[in-house]
Amino acid sequence: QLHSPTFPDEVLEKVIALIDSHKDRNSVSLVCRDWYNAERWTRSKLFIGNCYAVSPETVAKRFPRIKSVVLKGKPRFSDFNMLPPDWGANVHSWLVHFSVTYPFLEELRLKRMVINDESFRLLADSFPCFKSLSLLNCDGFSSDGLKAIARNCKNLTELDIQDCPMIDDDGDWIGEFPENFTSLQVLNFGRLNGDVNFDDLERLITRCRSLRVLKVNESISLDQIHRVLVNVPQLVELGIGASLQALLPGLYEELESTFNKCRNIKALSGLWDANSFYLPVFYGACFGLTFLNLTDSPLGPADFSKLLVQCPNLRRLWVLDTVEDKGLDAVGSSCASLEELRVLPYDPYDLDYGPGVTEAGFVAVSEGCPKLHYVLYFCRSMTNDAVKAVVRNCPDFTHFRLCIMNPSQPDRLTDEPMDEAFGAVVRTCRKLKRLSISGLLTDATFEYIGKYAKSLETLSVAFAGSSDRGMECVLEGCPKLRKLEIRDCPFGDGALLSGIGKYEGMRSLWMSSCRVTVGGCRRLARELPRLNVEVIEDGGGGGGDDDVLAEKIYVYRSVAGPRRDAPPFVITL
Repeated sequence: QLHSPTFPDEVLEKVIALIDSHKDRNSVSLVCRDWYNAERWTRSKLFIGNCYAVSPETVAKRFPRIKSVVLKGKPRFSDFNMLPPDWGANVHSWLVHFSVTYPFLEELRLKRMVINDESFRLLADSFPCFKSLSLLNCDGFSSDGLKAIARNCKNLTELDIQDCPMIDDDGDWIGEFPENFTSLQVLNFGRLNGDVNFDDLERLITRCRSLRVLKVNESISLDQIHRVLVNVPQLVELGIGASLQALLPGLYEELESTFNKCRNIKALSGLWDANSFYLPVFYGACFGLTFLNLTDSPLGPADFSKLLVQCPNLRRLWVLDTVEDKGLDAVGSSCASLEELRVLPYDPYDLDYGPGVTEAGFVAVSEGCPKLHYVLYFCRSMTNDAVKAVVRNCPDFTHFRLCIMNPSQPDRLTDEPMDEAFGAVVRTCRKLKRLSISGLLTDATFEYIGKYAKSLETLSVAFAGSSDRGMECVLEGCPKLRKLEIRDCPFGDGALLSGIGKYEGMRSLWMSSCRVTVGGCRRLARELPRLNVEVIEDGGGGGGDDDVLAEKIYVYRSVAGPRRDAPPFVITL
């Protein structure tokens, strides 16, 4: 019988304290009881990928010294309005327990969670050492909650609010920071609605001499941005508000001169409504950029190409499809070091507003950017040969998310299914961790995925497949699969139940508008009692008879049992 080496507790704890990866820490805790205890006492950071996978009571009992928490709530499809707004994922019960167990909490990062003003007040009053708050796709709060944070979190270094709708439009929360408050390093309210008092903002950022990230919303004008840069020249990330405005005489030249001096800026975003007249103002700050986010700026190909020539050192680029294939040609010719590309639709519900991007732009980028390993590409059309060329040019993809906006669209040139395209992706890209597939796809695509995608962790599928066999191939063949997201596919109970031996090792399964019945879900719940099997009925149908199709199902592993806050339209089987 093998025994693990015995170390003094002090030595073991110091060694394990050096491990940052939560995955590695999870593995360490499984070695033996001594290692479990040492990992338990030395863990200061906690990552919870599903707020219903574990209870706050269990977390507090196991880890007594947590200072930083990352907590995720709703499934990703909530981003597409596929969950009712009162589905759940409220953070308040977590904060109640944290306020007792973790009084020295310093950092909280929430994604797709509900956080109301009461939760903000509890957060502000309970943690005297609190430093960092990050909210991504969260909702439920008003400016009153932000005011509580501003007034009471004396040591705050980061306030990052991204893609969060606020209940009211009151921007006066900026003025609630005390006059002696100087610790802020990151301030992001770039997507927050409501006017902000610029005088309050200017006083705040001028006091905070360590501020390095500032992203403002469209209520902040270009002439005000000029004053910001004069007062805070040390910024490394800048999000610019409104650009389309009349400038006073001489201000254009002053802005141009100021941006020429911004040699520290590595990331630029915003540029709301920028046009050919204003874009040259920013050229001086572009040479050192490694990240450019233009998803708020519908630039045409000509303006975009002129801007991109100024950015030879980009590693990450996010744009709208208004840049067209000509704009992507400029990416291929100007950005040889590019590693990540996201092309989002200007209007995903109107395919007639412009030409968008096609396979030609995708191939052009791959030819000039051999280091590309992450892509999210919304396009009007695609061909098998184009995808094959892309992965041949860039074989190191870890994230390949291709979204052909017309569901079930075949190869543009041959009218054949797009099976061979994704077959080439999984055969060539052996490091692939995340894959999103679209277009006209048969079960052959899923057979390729099951056979070759051995490192795949997340798969997103829409309007694809021929039969249950497609889903079965994925569940049988992808040993590292953790998240499977499926909508509008012909997969039924047989496909669902084929994963009985798989789901307990996964984080979650989402299926909507498929051919799964309530009875199939009930059988899955009986076979795997440690899983939460939830049927979501938008009309509050009470779960339905066994032969009724389940509108949406959400399956996830949990040590907490059925959730205690489920609304009537969520039935846990």
